[in-house]
Amino acid sequence: MRRRTSSSPAAGFVSRGLLVFVGVVVVAVVVAWWGISSRARSMTTLTDETHQLNAVNVAVTRPKAGAPTEEVVLPGTLQAYADAPIYARTNGYLKRRLVDLGTRVKAGQLLAEIDAPELEQQLQQARSDLATSDANLRLAQLTADRYRELAKTDSVTQQDADNATGALEARKTALDSARHNVERLEQLEGFTRITAPIDGVITSRNTDVGALIDPGASGGAARELFHVSSTGRLRLFVSIPERYSPIARKGLTADLTLAEFQGRRFAGTLVRTSEAIDVASRTLLAELEVRNPTGELLPGAFAQVHFKLPKAVSSWTLPVSTLIFRSGGVQVAVVRPDSTVVMTRVSLGRDFGTEVEVLDGIGADSVVILSPPDSLVDKQAVRVSRTGAGAPKEQAR
Repeated sequence: MRRRTSSSPAAGFVSRGLLVFVGVVVVAVVVAWWGISSRARSMTTLTDETHQLNAVNVAVTRPKAGAPTEEVVLPGTLQAYADAPIYARTNGYLKRRLVDLGTRVKAGQLLAEIDAPELEQQLQQARSDLATSDANLRLAQLTADRYRELAKTDSVTQQDADNATGALEARKTALDSARHNVERLEQLEGFTRITAPIDGVITSRNTDVGALIDPGASGGAARELFHVSSTGRLRLFVSIPERYSPIARKGLTADLTLAEFQGRRFAGTLVRTSEAIDVASRTLLAELEVRNPTGELLPGAFAQVHFKLPKAVSSWTLPVSTLIFRSGGVQVAVVRPDSTVVMTRVSLGRDFGTEVEVLDGIGADSVVILSPPDSLVDKQAVRVSRTGAGAPKEQAR
């Protein structure tokens, strides 16, 4: 016998209610997802628009490859090997002047004489005081000897003998003081004869016969009378870029060229360096010695220094307008593929006027901003509105 089954009305109602609840939940989830995704898309769109509005319009260029360099040419200034400004050490009037501008002199040579009558009178007085002190010392010596002999026979008291001995010692001290005063004034009198301290040439003369000479001791301003420069050898200081600093070793030779000596080269030898890289310029200060026996090279002249490199060095060329000078060194603003900026420090080589040689920090694919604003920072968005020579045209669209 088969058994019949049938669903109750309550069970059907529960099934339909469950379906309605599930449907409501699904609809609510779909609506929430749609609202969140719409808001996220709106936020993304707003962010993109904000970045586009904040993007700086810039012009860019690409570095030009320079020919491999086998020598580096750096600017320098010739200086006298020794400079001696000459001042007076005593007051008076210039009595004689024996040299003039351009005169070659030897060490110890007389340059001028100062007339100082007051000093001469002081010296005569000091010599008279010395003679007086000497006479008083001789008298004190005789007196002390006599009292010493009399004291042996008790003709005078021991106190009198001691007083005579003490007076003798005081006279000796007075004589020494008078002698030192004479020596001091004699040295001052020697300063009335102005002599050359070194071999060289008179490069400056600021006095003439009859001029009042004031060494500044009386409160006035001391004035340089002559200036002597030693030009048989010259110094040349040159700042070598950090990249080339390994070649800067004592004994390294270099060629010098000057505009006033077309077609000629002069030899220089590196004698010392600062042994430290300047953090501001990223260069090494080096000193060269240049022989100048004929005196044709003049102190203060501008020279180009040619250093031979052990191997060829590749470099790039950029317009000067791309450079940014900040406390961290010289930088350029490079545009990345995502149109953001990265500030890159570079090492500079030669200066060509409107362009400059860049030794490292950039490559052939670097896109560099022309005339970057001072406010430009890392990761800042930019919009390429114009390209310079060699810049990628696809970024300008």
